[in-house]
Amino acid sequence: MQLITIFLTAFTVGLSGAMMPGPLLTVTIGEAARRGFLAGPLLVLGHGILEGVLVVALAMGLGSFFAMDTVARVIAMIGGVFLIYMGWGIFRDAWYHRVTLNVDPAQADNPEETSSSPRKYMNLVLAGVLVSLSNPYWTLWWATVGLGYIVLSLKQGVPGLVSFFSGHILSDLAWYSLVAVAVAKGRHWVTPVIYRGILLVCGLFLIFLGGSFTFWGVWG
Repeated sequence: MQLITIFLTAFTVGLSGAMMPGPLLTVTIGEAARRGFLAGPLLVLGHGILEGVLVVALAMGLGSFFAMDTVARVIAMIGGVFLIYMGWGIFRDAWYHRVTLNVDPAQADNPEETSSSPRKYMNLVLAGVLVSLSNPYWTLWWATVGLGYIVLSLKQGVPGLVSFFSGHILSDLAWYSLVAVAVAKGRHWVTPVIYRGILLVCGLFLIFLGGSFTFWGVWG
């Protein structure tokens, strides 16, 4: 495949995966509602850092390790517990009214300014890493579909691998940024009750996913 073909197909396949409901999408919606637009790109940054490391590992021949049933089950169990913990935190804060929109009129066009400390930025990047790592299906996708793409891309050498990863991660950035913008802008027309309802649903969904992952990891 030519470099442009590798890039475009990686973007298309990546976008189709990003648009499917999952932990990262749920966290993006919840964090964008709480912290503003920048939550999307920062979560993707963490997600991309992890994927970059994984791409290098797979290119070096570790695909068979990540495809092992035992490895997938361990990731599912640990990741499931993490998702339950994160989901419970979101649900609890929304249930007890510990989170509010707190949108200042002066920030109407810049919702990301509601959370601007470097520490909060780093927390979102770390969350992007952990949420991605907690999903066993993410690991399995990379050990199968992703690995196949890497093998094909490497026929064009390093430029091919770069084209593949660029197309893939840009699809994530485009979709999750779009979601974050829609949620952040929508905060100005969302009542506190609806806002807390969104967070409650996000929290419950993460708890459900975490329970499903843990169940699969233990009993399969």
